[in-house]
Amino acid sequence: MSDLKTMELIASLVPHGSRVLDLGCGNGALLAHLRDKRQCTGYGIEIADANVLACTQRGVNVIQLNLEDGLAIFEDQSFDVVLQLDTMQHLRHTERLLRETARVGRVGVISFPNFAHWPNRLRVVTGRMPVTKALPYQWYDTPNIRVGTYADCEVLLRKDGFQVIDAFGIQEGRAVRGWPNLMASVAVFKFQRG
Repeated sequence: MSDLKTMELIASLVPHGSRVLDLGCGNGALLAHLRDKRQCTGYGIEIADANVLACTQRGVNVIQLNLEDGLAIFEDQSFDVVLQLDTMQHLRHTERLLRETARVGRVGVISFPNFAHWPNRLRVVTGRMPVTKALPYQWYDTPNIRVGTYADCEVLLRKDGFQVIDAFGIQEGRAVRGWPNLMASVAVFKFQRG
């Protein structure tokens, strides 16, 4: 999670005392925040050794697992909230993991860089790929295997029969509810099975 304001904005989507699964939890900062500020419990899923170690040092429960392998180790509705923050653009099987998110959790929260943010559009019009705070890599060294937009995600969630509970963009740590596809660098959706 890039900054405290953004972390608190995402954390506000998680009810106090929730059992949480954080897919691609990174160094465990958000889970530690949820534990300390919102009395949540749960697990992080992470593949990178250094991040698993950082989670352990924070006292965050973490399982080292490749998300591409799915979430078969968890029963249906095992968690109140499943977070999938800044992971979708790194996955080959995005749609499958969205279904798994809805299967193991009562509610899913996803976020990803919004490629339709106006500075990105402008950069593409000039013939170049954007490099921004939300998309900080050059086209040739990015860990992202796909890019998506706020509007595309709305269509995907609707197509797969999910009910969107809340949706907004984030720009500089603030929620953007007016024209988020154009005005926000990050897209956020809270959803459940329809």
